[in-house]
Amino acid sequence: LSPPPVAAPALRTPRAPPPPPPTAYAIADYDASFMILPMAIAGAGIASSIIGTFLVRSGEQASFASLLWSIRRGIFAAAILVAIATFAVVNVLEFSDVEIGGSTVAAADVGIRLFGAVLAGLIGGVIIGLITEYYTSYDYGPTQRVSQSGETGPATVIISGFATAMQSTVVPVLVVGAAIWISYELFEFYGVAIAAVGMLSTLGITLATDAYGPVADNAGGIAEQASLDPEVRERTDALDSLGNTTAATGKGFAIGSAALTALALMAAYAQAVDLTVISLLDSKTLVGLFIGAMLPFLFSAFTMAAVGRAANAMVNEVRRQFREIPGIMEGTAEPEYARCVDISTRGALREMIVPGVLAVVAPVLVGVLMGKEALGGLLIGSIAAGFMIAITMANAGGTWDNAKKFVETGNFGGKGTSHHEATVVGDTVGDPFKDTSGPSLNILLKLMSIVALVFAPFFLDYGPIL
Repeated sequence: LSPPPVAAPALRTPRAPPPPPPTAYAIADYDASFMILPMAIAGAGIASSIIGTFLVRSGEQASFASLLWSIRRGIFAAAILVAIATFAVVNVLEFSDVEIGGSTVAAADVGIRLFGAVLAGLIGGVIIGLITEYYTSYDYGPTQRVSQSGETGPATVIISGFATAMQSTVVPVLVVGAAIWISYELFEFYGVAIAAVGMLSTLGITLATDAYGPVADNAGGIAEQASLDPEVRERTDALDSLGNTTAATGKGFAIGSAALTALALMAAYAQAVDLTVISLLDSKTLVGLFIGAMLPFLFSAFTMAAVGRAANAMVNEVRRQFREIPGIMEGTAEPEYARCVDISTRGALREMIVPGVLAVVAPVLVGVLMGKEALGGLLIGSIAAGFMIAITMANAGGTWDNAKKFVETGNFGGKGTSHHEATVVGDTVGDPFKDTSGPSLNILLKLMSIVALVFAPFFLDYGPIL
């Protein structure tokens, strides 16, 4: 007798993606004008930034305040030009009627709403820059008080600097919150994304001011090593202090825009997985929220530890060269520069493997194991916590650095005193804060949202396991 036929197992058919709801953040599928607008704003920002650079001028004996105002003038001019260009663009483009918040917005009003969202991002970026400048420039009280705390040693410099940096998060958070609320009310999540584009539209000149800082810093190092006139070093010190402030300002722009961008990407993920509501009473959502809030801390721990290991290897190499190559201090022997460069570059590449894997694997694991709701909570938690940590670290580093510069200008006894040594310790601690961990969190926030969006169909078909 032949065995009875066995039915073949039914193949699992992939779930059809849900149709996009008729909300503002889906309108780019139906109207080309909504896709043209971000590119037009970016193009206007490039042209405006170029024009703004021509307004950055200063005299030979310019003070720190006048140098700072010259850069600020260029940024303000670029922002105003972007606003004017955006108003012209939204009036030229032809939009269709859209549904926002359950009501239909006429095509004639769409452009004004979009202009308002861009303006919210632009103004928010400028305010964040000014607040960052206030907390990191030694022309103002916060950094001067941190510098004064060096009278009692490096511990108080660290404590007061970190307290100042944590306090500096208040206004940027309120500003970004206001920009999110205004842009969402005007055009829902498409408005939030356009506000991020508006905040980043002047990136040409703000990024130039950020890059200016290391240039001035290295110029001062060259002047020191080449034993140039003290007058040269004084000028490079003034420029270096300005560069610390402008670098912190540029990082403030980047952090604020990263929060808006990550939020818009999170909304795109929610639409892709048909996640209309994220309930805080759901246990998986709460678990994802806590995991997301933890990830920026873990990521920062990896990057800070990487700096420590690379610095340790560099110090050991420098000590070896001083020990084995006589004549370096006298200038009669050539140090092995290539060896030091090799240590730093190899260390930078090798140490970023684990943080990079963390940013990609964490959202995938949470989405597969716990589902789309938990991953939504993870993204929200990481955006909220990462935004605060990034601002704190960036501003702490700038504050400690300029507190040292304030002493070096002749205050509290100047160079060579115990007061100066205390602020040098703060500056050393602040470098990995403002140059490594703080800026890298921007990438973490956006990358996790992008990974969640890319793997959204996979989560629908194969998750959750738990």
